[in-house]
Amino acid sequence: MTKITAVITAVGKYVPEDVLTNAMLEEMVDTNDEWITSRTGIKERRILKGEGLGTSFMAIKAAQELIDKKKLDPKEIELVIVATATPDMQAAATAAYVATEVGATNAFGFDLEAACSGFLYGMSVAAKYIESGRYKKVLLIGADKCSSMIDYTDRATCIIFGDGAGAVLFEPNEEGLGLQDEYLRSDGSGRNFLRAKAGGSCYPITKEVIDNRENFVYQDGKTVFKNAVFNMADVAAKMLERNNLTKETIDWLAAHQANKRIIEATANRIEIDKSKVMMNIKKYGNTTSATLPLLLADYEKQLKKGDKIIFAAFGGGFTWGSIYLKWAYNS
Repeated sequence: MTKITAVITAVGKYVPEDVLTNAMLEEMVDTNDEWITSRTGIKERRILKGEGLGTSFMAIKAAQELIDKKKLDPKEIELVIVATATPDMQAAATAAYVATEVGATNAFGFDLEAACSGFLYGMSVAAKYIESGRYKKVLLIGADKCSSMIDYTDRATCIIFGDGAGAVLFEPNEEGLGLQDEYLRSDGSGRNFLRAKAGGSCYPITKEVIDNRENFVYQDGKTVFKNAVFNMADVAAKMLERNNLTKETIDWLAAHQANKRIIEATANRIEIDKSKVMMNIKKYGNTTSATLPLLLADYEKQLKKGDKIIFAAFGGGFTWGSIYLKWAYNS
């Protein structure tokens, strides 16, 4: 029997209209454009505004763009996965609501939470459902309303994060394209270095935790930076070694858009030419679960069938990993 692999056959994206520039942040906290740009590579980020608008709003928009571009009947979608660190609500799955709203009435849905590694892990999960032979169309969405958990008086975090969503469709393939290999890791000892303490079961929302601003993201920048640089670069290098790939045979590096210096360190470790490094952090900042699918959406027209892409990500928890994927179509 021919082996079934899982390929991406369509992409979609959504970013909010409202732009938060470095100049605007200069009016909010003690920072400046030169400092932000030199340390992160970020010039602006998108912010979702509007009463009652959450992660699902952006996920639905990204999914709808994909459905329209693909001319896909949403009733053919069998599973919707939403990778997110900012679900609409506790207990009620954001993915279930997204599936219903886009017309995927024959699908089941669930959320996947692994911070900035969420979409990467989601690729692995979506691929397994396809490879099982039981499912033909899996919609994977990475979406986060990071602004909902950012303290805009904290210059360590408010300069970094933005809002956005990206979606991909996974389908079966018998040409050997799609997901080829994965190396996924986690280390729970890192959870205190990057987290929003309150709002979960350990520290429910109370007046006291809100007064202490513990419902917002906290980041130990030096520790996170050091671990991200080492681990993202390490797993990307392992992926090349395991698959007998070289800097010449790789077509693209799609790295989580957390910080330009981290992306460059990963690229330098595998010695890939900078022209092969996908990057859009300048426009969007760190959109957490949405960075990887937003890269694919922005670079889709440059991708060719058979292109070899190395994905790498690092997120809170700590979570990290790399995936090797062969692109399945010409735009």
